[in-house]
Amino acid sequence: MAEEAVAGSSTGAAEEAGTKAKAKAKEVAIPNRIHTWPYLVRLEFLTSLIVMTVMTVWSIAIDAPLEEPANPNKTPNPSKAPWYFLGLQEMLVYFDPWMAGVVLPTMIIVGLMVVPYIDTNPKGNGYYTLNERKFAIGTFMFGFLVLWIVLIFLGTFMRGPGWYFFWPGQYWDPHKTVALTNVDFPYLVGARTRWAQFIIGMLATGALFGWFVPLVPFLGKKELPRWLSILPGMKFVHKLYQDQGLVRFLITFGMFAMMIALPIKMILRWTFNIKYLWVAQPPWGGSLWFNI
Repeated sequence: MAEEAVAGSSTGAAEEAGTKAKAKAKEVAIPNRIHTWPYLVRLEFLTSLIVMTVMTVWSIAIDAPLEEPANPNKTPNPSKAPWYFLGLQEMLVYFDPWMAGVVLPTMIIVGLMVVPYIDTNPKGNGYYTLNERKFAIGTFMFGFLVLWIVLIFLGTFMRGPGWYFFWPGQYWDPHKTVALTNVDFPYLVGARTRWAQFIIGMLATGALFGWFVPLVPFLGKKELPRWLSILPGMKFVHKLYQDQGLVRFLITFGMFAMMIALPIKMILRWTFNIKYLWVAQPPWGGSLWFNI
C-alpha cells in the first residue's frame, strides 16, 4: 500500500510538472511584442470599414429629414439642445446651472488631463487590458456609458413637453402638469432655522464629495483594520492608496466622488424629491451664489 501511495504521488507530481512545462512553453511561444504593421493597422482598417458600412446603411434606412426653418414666434415644446448637449441639459434638472454647465464639464476636461499623471501603470506603457487596468477602464466605462450615454438617452426619448418625464411609448401630452413637491435636504430632515439648514447642508455636501477623506488615516497603514477590510472593495482601495500615495489618491477619489455625485443626486431626486443638499442662504444674511 505504501509503495502504491508513493507511486501515485510521484505520478501526480510528474503530471503537474508536465502541465507547468507545457504552459511555460506555450507562454514562451507567444511573442512578447508584435509589430504595428500589419497587425494593428490591419485591425484598425477592418474596424473602420465595418463602422462606415454600418453608418451608411443606418443613414439610408432611417429617415431623418430636416425640420422647418426656425420660427421665433413658435417656440418648440420642449426646447431641446442638440443631442450631444442633452446630457448637460438633463443635468440641469438635478444641479444648479453653474454646477451642471460649468463645474462638472470643467472637471471632466481637467480629469481627462490629469489621468495620465495620477493613474500610472508600474509596468510601463502598452498595458491596456482589463486585468491590467481594472479601475481605469471601469471608471471610464461607467462615466461614458452610464452617465453620459444614459443622460443623452433620457433627454432624447424620455423628456417630453415641459421637460416632464415620459416612459418610452407613452403619449407626450402637451397639457401635462406635475405638482412640484421638491424640498431641500435640510428642510426634509427637520431643520427650520438658517443656522441648522446651513450646517446640515454643509455636512451633507461634504459627505457627498468627501466621503473617502475619513478613510485616509486607515489606508496609510500596511494592514487595514478588520472592521474596515470586510467592506466591499476596501482591499482594492487600500492597494490603490499604497500604490499612488496621498496626493494622487486624493485627486483620484476627488474626481471619482464628483462623478458618483451625479447618480446619487438623481436617485435622491427620484426617490425623495430632494432639490438641493446645500441651500444658498447663509445664516449671517445675504446670499451665496451657489446651490448644491
